[in-house]
Amino acid sequence: MDGLSGGLVAFPASSCNGSAHAMRRNRLTGMGEIIIDAARRHVLGLGCERGTPDREVMALATDALDRAGIDGAQLAAVASIDSRSEEAAILAVAAHFSVPALFFGAARLEEETPRLQNPSRIVFARVGCHGVAEAAALAALGEEAQLILGKIKSAHATAAVARIGLHKA
Repeated sequence: MDGLSGGLVAFPASSCNGSAHAMRRNRLTGMGEIIIDAARRHVLGLGCERGTPDREVMALATDALDRAGIDGAQLAAVASIDSRSEEAAILAVAAHFSVPALFFGAARLEEETPRLQNPSRIVFARVGCHGVAEAAALAALGEEAQLILGKIKSAHATAAVARIGLHKA
């Protein structure tokens, strides 16, 4: 897409997060932009096996938001690993919540390992980072982000939720 690099796949932020007035833009180095404001300051991280049914990932996403105590209107984005950038189920979740879908390389996700609640050697052996759902949610929001829901699992997918605080300018 225009203006985006680093393997990022996203819907234009302006089309999914409402008007830009009174909103803080969270610039991601080389990754385009997502809009963060008081209402939308959470990211849903997702991981899944290839070909996981949309309904399974959507059910897990809904469960993750319920457990985190938030609703879809509070999401700024859905995030995952770049090898899943064409995964229909992840794109369907982003479209359902009308938010961008952000994708990060394994090396970028591996940088988040010290902040993961559930690092996995098995995941590292398969994809090159110690976690996908938690790491992607954190990577999307940057170093000030915190996990509010660590990784949860379904049969073929994982989900986690991160939040960033807002500071007065």
